[in-house]
Amino acid sequence: MTLPLYDNGLLSGLLAGFLFGYVLEGAGFGSPRKLTGQFFLRDWSVFKIMFTAVIVAASGLWLFEAAGWMPSRAVFVPSLLLYGTVLGGALIGVGFVLGGYCPGTSAVGLASGRLDALVFILGMIGGSILFAALFDDLRSLALATVGSPGLTLPQLLGVPTLAVIAGLAVIAILGWKLGSALERKFGGPYTVEEVLEAVDGGDADSARRFGTGRIQPAE
Repeated sequence: MTLPLYDNGLLSGLLAGFLFGYVLEGAGFGSPRKLTGQFFLRDWSVFKIMFTAVIVAASGLWLFEAAGWMPSRAVFVPSLLLYGTVLGGALIGVGFVLGGYCPGTSAVGLASGRLDALVFILGMIGGSILFAALFDDLRSLALATVGSPGLTLPQLLGVPTLAVIAGLAVIAILGWKLGSALERKFGGPYTVEEVLEAVDGGDADSARRFGTGRIQPAE
């Protein structure tokens, strides 16, 4: 029997999706300005929140495995496809800059009533259909340079998992400090008023009804 909140239960996916969308909207990621602000070095919210999530997830997985609550192979680790990863990363980065959304934030933006998010989602679906139609022609490139199957960073580097987590924490701290310094230099991060006025066409009074005060850069 499958309980609703087990991994393969329907409610687990719905609950995870709801919580993920709620956090994204609460962080302001329903606005395309937050993501494009990262590329212009004015708003580092994307780096700070997502890198923190990576470290929390990595630490949680390590703790669950160390406590015996999760087998080491419970999480699927795909093989590295170097050319496909580099090309796909470049294409999705261009899409982020042009559209101001990623797949998750576009869904949040649509739920918030943003029509540009709907255009982004339609483009994403169209691109997926086009890639599937052309996959036979792109197979040799997409599947080239296959790495070792299921290789993780600790296995690749030959170091303990905690060493990798510690390294990620150091990168996060340095990136956080660099991001805060650049935010101060370029006048960021974006405030509630700026996001609503520039993206939604609202005025300062309507912006204040959604949130008061300026969002100051983290020190």
